[in-house]
Amino acid sequence: MSVFFDKDRKHWKYEFNHQQKRYIGRGYATKREAMRAEAQRREEVRQQPSGMATEGTPIDTDFLELCNRRLDHVKHFNSESHFQDVFGHASGWVEEWGGLGAEQVTRDMIERYLLKRSRVSRIVANKELQYLRALFNFGIKKDLAQANPTRGLDFMPVEKRRRRIPPKDHVMKVISMADPDSQDYLWTILLTAARVNEVNALTWDEVDFENRVVTLWTRKKKGGNRESRQIPMTQKLFDILEKRHQSRDTGMPWVFWHTYWSRAEGRMVSGPYGNRQKLMEALCSKADVPYFRFHPFRHFTASLLDDMGVPIGVIQRILGHENRKTTEIYLHSVGESERKAMLKLDGLGLIHEAPSRKEPGPTNMHMEFWRRKVERPSRRALENDVATLGYSGAGRKYGVSDNAIRKWLKACEAGH
Repeated sequence: MSVFFDKDRKHWKYEFNHQQKRYIGRGYATKREAMRAEAQRREEVRQQPSGMATEGTPIDTDFLELCNRRLDHVKHFNSESHFQDVFGHASGWVEEWGGLGAEQVTRDMIERYLLKRSRVSRIVANKELQYLRALFNFGIKKDLAQANPTRGLDFMPVEKRRRRIPPKDHVMKVISMADPDSQDYLWTILLTAARVNEVNALTWDEVDFENRVVTLWTRKKKGGNRESRQIPMTQKLFDILEKRHQSRDTGMPWVFWHTYWSRAEGRMVSGPYGNRQKLMEALCSKADVPYFRFHPFRHFTASLLDDMGVPIGVIQRILGHENRKTTEIYLHSVGESERKAMLKLDGLGLIHEAPSRKEPGPTNMHMEFWRRKVERPSRRALENDVATLGYSGAGRKYGVSDNAIRKWLKACEAGH
């Protein structure tokens, strides 16, 4: 029987499905009472005509309960940062619809909520829609909801902002301002192109000095599985980690850790780092560069690899992306490859030798202009002009291209 204790409301409840409908009973002081009530309710449901429900039968899941079940799922199957993100959004939903059943939350209600959130920004409203859609899809999958009220709602158009990648000198300046321990931390992020939470969770068991590889773990894969990828160490990264390994505290499994005051435990504890936002704020301010956080280090390293001609498939594996399109987002900066390609145009004589238009008048000449006949000079005059002005200069003199001058000379040599 589906009987369990509701921790939030401090009572026992039951729930079961019959003919694609959910039946819930709440408010029982003991488990025995809830089980007896469930058995009685099941018998009533079996005896009633098919497709009908007795008056007052609760067949809806509380919206609050749906949110709690979703958060439990995210907690177990996704990263801590994603859980905190979803939790923040869910707090707003519960404040809005916490007293309703899941089936009572309509599309119109959600649309009004999204319009209200769009006053903060359209990006925020789109994130709300994305997470609400996932919430109700989860409810349908777990038989907690019968329909998804977000169906038919479109994401709001947004102006996609270009991600700002700090230039090389800014990155080096920030690292140079850090203390030795923080420098090791920043170099490890840069030389592995890791997510900051992956470096925070890195343990010595995942550092293989013999094979010179670092194993990083993430939950950002589909299905929430914790998966690993191996990153070869550069010589600099090897030196940094080897030095830290020799001076490590053998009682601490993490490569990077600290001692801090725990409000939950009411005492000083030691453990891995969490969000180190204040570190980057202080370093950027000290280096007198625009503020950026840790994630741009991944973009920075990916762009450097791309500039050096590393295939995108290799960069994708280093970054730990399932989708190639995600990797392409990281390669958005104008790097040396694009710069060198465009500078090659400077080497073309076509651009430097092209005539510049000085006389006034329209530049989009009609077809008759291009079909015009230009009187060809004598062979001797043509050869003198080419000798003194060159093909392009002679072309400008007669209002034709340098190729036309070459054709004239060939025609003269052929006796035409």
